[in-house]
Amino acid sequence: MHRDAVLRVDLSAGTVRRESVPERWRRRYLGGKGLGARYLYDELEADTDPLGPQNRLCFALGPLSGYLPGETRYAAVTKSPLTGTFLDSYAGGSFPETLAGALPDCLGIVVEGAAEEPVSLIIDEAGARLEPAENWGADTVETAEAYPNASVACIGPAGEQEVLYATVASDAGEHHAGRGGVGAVMGSKQLKAVVVRGDTPDIPPAIEALREQTTADYADHATGRWQAASGTLESVDFADEVGALATEGWQAGHFAGSESVGIAAAQEAAVGRERDGERVPGGFRVRTENGESVPRGATPISLGAGLGIDDFDAVATLGATCDRLGIDVIEAGSVVAWAVLAGEAGLVEESVEFGDGEGAKKLVERVATRKDDLADALAEGVGAAAARFAGDGSGALSGKELMPTVKAMALPGYDPRGAAGMALAYATSDRGGCHRRARPVEEEVFADRTREETVRHVADAQTARSVLWSLVADDFLGDVLREDFGAEWLQAVGIDHDAGSLARVGERIWTLVRLFNAREGFDRADDELPARLRQPREDGSVVDPEAFEQTLDAYYGYRGWGHDGLPTHELVAAVGLTGTVDDETPLSSVDAITTEGDT
Repeated sequence: MHRDAVLRVDLSAGTVRRESVPERWRRRYLGGKGLGARYLYDELEADTDPLGPQNRLCFALGPLSGYLPGETRYAAVTKSPLTGTFLDSYAGGSFPETLAGALPDCLGIVVEGAAEEPVSLIIDEAGARLEPAENWGADTVETAEAYPNASVACIGPAGEQEVLYATVASDAGEHHAGRGGVGAVMGSKQLKAVVVRGDTPDIPPAIEALREQTTADYADHATGRWQAASGTLESVDFADEVGALATEGWQAGHFAGSESVGIAAAQEAAVGRERDGERVPGGFRVRTENGESVPRGATPISLGAGLGIDDFDAVATLGATCDRLGIDVIEAGSVVAWAVLAGEAGLVEESVEFGDGEGAKKLVERVATRKDDLADALAEGVGAAAARFAGDGSGALSGKELMPTVKAMALPGYDPRGAAGMALAYATSDRGGCHRRARPVEEEVFADRTREETVRHVADAQTARSVLWSLVADDFLGDVLREDFGAEWLQAVGIDHDAGSLARVGERIWTLVRLFNAREGFDRADDELPARLRQPREDGSVVDPEAFEQTLDAYYGYRGWGHDGLPTHELVAAVGLTGTVDDETPLSSVDAITTEGDT
């Protein structure tokens, strides 16, 4: 039952081979995020071009892939072309489950090099091989349909055009490794698709009872009940209720049309559920003019409230357009909102307005194909568009500051001016502005939290998810596994870990990723509070910059990092990375921050 190999694909040489994963790596990094981080740290030099042949792209599984209940997932791990940081992006559906069955001894695929002509990687009972991709130019649905009776992960036009936030889509665009531009990396390598045929993994008799118990625990857990009732689409209603719903380009925290794009609207429009019939089903399936779609919470938040569109059908259609093109809905919403605000400020000539679903759809289509100068700039992200069209700007906000980003990644729709702890979560996220590493908003809006409590919540959540995403567990099932980090499951398949050792694994992985980013030149200056959040919303709320810096100091102290935001020599030794860190990686030149009293 042990996975102890990876499939190594060299697109430049046109070769595919299996290679063993060192047992020490498997124990210390597990799989998924952790193993991908170790491969990237070892095999990439500093300043490697993310869109060059030397970059790696990992389709990573975990030691429990195909066994755990919930949705089987994979981790796409690479160096981000959008942010320049380490990047891990996740997707579920049939593709990772079929991949786990077709490669029963593998923890995933490591892709290097670049093909001279477009190719697809085919994995079936005959083995693994590269074949010419005859469908370059096709969208994600058309690409999946070109490979019947197979599970397909592919790029659409946005990935082919190397849009810096292009996705890797699976299950005909229903699932996406969405953030940070993994699709652009795949496009730069001229890899159109990974096509897998085979059976899903057999559940070993030794873990059948554990699987049944975990399934029941998940169904009875608050997270499982929430997922069964409403899933992530309920997030728009929650964020609006607590005043943290970024609306019309982050100008407000409430959206008057939230009910029109929230869970009630989705339930009314739904024609079914993913994994219908399971105790905890998946998302709501709806029909749009582009065919059936499964909108996630980011769709009504970023494309609905974020763009002031209060028509569910229009929002779902815009989301489905992003799905077919293979483009991240959060970044898409951000660049469209930037174009609206920049147009209002006279920085660009663009007719799209807030509330204009058709105009937003046309702009997204232009961006995905880099059709004109503005679309080409927006394809590089908000910062690139501002630099090309707005320079440093003038007044309260420059062109770059119209929309908030951290490390060039657009923030999702939880506004820290309504939930201040999210500022720390965004600033310290290892891949850029991301709400999935930690979500203090879920608790802090209901009760006041001390700085110490906020710091502990954010850091501990980041560490826990580093473990769970190295198991590549279902994102929501992870809430059930968090008590022992999956130790009981690992022991059931013969991997000797307990909760304490897995907590150290999580800290080791989070530290290694920080070291990867430090080697790329990132430090405290990049753990920033975006200027947009230092400006008051319509209701006057704002994030206090001085309080934010104090909280960041407290976070660094809790982590064992110096004031410069870099891990110390002592921490590197404590987490067992002394022999791993190379001479190009800077460590903190000062002692770790210490705090006294109530931080």
